[in-house]
Amino acid sequence: MQPNYNSSYTATNAPVPEGTIIVERGVSAQEFAPKLNRTAADVIRFLLQNGEMVTATMTLTDEQMELFALEVNADLLLVEPGQQEELELQALFDDSDDDDESLQVLRAPVITVMGHVDHGKTTLLDKIRNANVVSGEAGGITQHIGAYMVDVDGRKITVLDTPRHAAVTKMRARGAQVTDIVVLMVAADDGVMPQTIEAINHARAAEVPIVVALNKIDKENADVQRVLSQLSEHELVPESWGGDTIVVEMSAQQNLGIDDLLEQLAAVAEVEELTANPTGRAKGVVLEANLDIGRGPVATILVDKGELKVGDPIVAGAAWGRVRAMINDKGEQVKSAGPSTPVQVLGLQSVPNAGDEFRSSETEKTARTVAEAREQRYRLKAQRGDARLSTGVKLEDIFNSIQAGEVATLNIVLKADVQGSLEAVTESLRRLERDEVKLAFVHRAVGGITENDISLAATTNATLIGFNVRPDRKAREMADSEGVEIRTYEIIYKLLEDIERAMVGMLAPEYEEVVTGEAEVREVFRVPRIGGIAGCMVLSGQITRGSKVRFLRDGTIIWKGAITSLKRFKDDAREVREGFECGIGLSDFQDLKPGDLIETYEEREIARV
Repeated sequence: MQPNYNSSYTATNAPVPEGTIIVERGVSAQEFAPKLNRTAADVIRFLLQNGEMVTATMTLTDEQMELFALEVNADLLLVEPGQQEELELQALFDDSDDDDESLQVLRAPVITVMGHVDHGKTTLLDKIRNANVVSGEAGGITQHIGAYMVDVDGRKITVLDTPRHAAVTKMRARGAQVTDIVVLMVAADDGVMPQTIEAINHARAAEVPIVVALNKIDKENADVQRVLSQLSEHELVPESWGGDTIVVEMSAQQNLGIDDLLEQLAAVAEVEELTANPTGRAKGVVLEANLDIGRGPVATILVDKGELKVGDPIVAGAAWGRVRAMINDKGEQVKSAGPSTPVQVLGLQSVPNAGDEFRSSETEKTARTVAEAREQRYRLKAQRGDARLSTGVKLEDIFNSIQAGEVATLNIVLKADVQGSLEAVTESLRRLERDEVKLAFVHRAVGGITENDISLAATTNATLIGFNVRPDRKAREMADSEGVEIRTYEIIYKLLEDIERAMVGMLAPEYEEVVTGEAEVREVFRVPRIGGIAGCMVLSGQITRGSKVRFLRDGTIIWKGAITSLKRFKDDAREVREGFECGIGLSDFQDLKPGDLIETYEEREIARV
């Protein structure tokens, strides 16, 4: 038998011939050998006899794997990482009827509502579904992805409501990947905001039509023309201006323009001609999943095609099981779910990841086999990924690596206050790359520096950079114990200067900031002719009158200055230690809210070695 070494094979080609062994590139001998029913020692011994020195954990080249396959007369197919899963699915799940036009029927369009915080997304859904969603959410902010099915003049529409916290940008991106049409909510009194731009980018990445819902037109300070101009700057030119972007003026609170919006969505869906095969085994995506104490693993799924029925064996990522019950968005138990239908599924053995593809299978054994194979593969990939990233160097070590003639890789965990800053810092750092210095962004996100960031930086030997954000007390303590370097900046040029100087071995002496105390605002008192006084509890260290201070809200720096007054009860105090309450007055800052953090610090000059 002549081995098959078709490296250009893709999952859209003809089915893999029976008996062909699929192997992903970049595997080690201990991963490769069992696929050919051999041991890692067999592979190493054979390669040594052919002048190739390898170990069990070293990555094998294509030629080495092909040579061994020829020796054992195996039919081998080498594929890119991730493609093996697609080929296995192709072999296990019969999709031959999916492209049969005679079986295609119209399906409900999937609408994703996106936009900046407090621009009225959930209020719009509240009106559409005639259910009070807002009252059940903490602070009026959407906590999880919700999927709802509504009836518009006899036609079904599925609506996804994505969370709008800046720290979960990836979850919003997942919403765009499973949608047919994006509704972009923009407030007429607020205009295009950073998260609005972020939502536009996600919708464009998903290559789906965008319908703009211009909300809050009833507000006194609403300026529709200004918002239309801002949208045009981002290539969303309204139809009234000669463009092709549908803009619907509305007020969700006053129930104005909602019917017009639904009609426009129905018209766009009709143009798109969205169809699916409603028969056969189901396929779709996991929108969200969690572990419920009373019900076990619960997954919110959206069926893409086929029909999912109670009792069907399913596999979702590395999770598998049999559908024990399905619950629709109204809380009712249903027996089946067709294309574009969102349901909660009970019966999985473990919790899948949001964004995982799910499929129903013919037998429970098939679902279990695929899930277990995936779990093992994910674990091996994670181990390989950690090994690859751990070869990074610290910022101070870059110059030494360059001098030694090595190519240095600086692993970076980057956190910023807003998406715009994150992208600006990322692009600026990428421009600093040279042949001998490579930058690898292990993680980039919006929000304060957390313990998860510290853990990731420690695992990957990365430098953690914060732009206009700070670590909390627990994160600082964990960074000290893990030996993670945290560098925080408020000026992008200072950040770039440090990286450049590190590359040429010219890091100058700098000031090290030492946090001396941290206090949480519990109450705010308004004093005539003085202003706001923050009633605080000192959480760590000590607060000293006259100290330099940062004012933090959700991990983001919103003000810097000094403490002008410090009191214990009615008496002035020079310092207040951990565990005691105090009143703090800040210079030129009155926007005080319970839950804010006041961080005091001092600067000490240190010499850079």
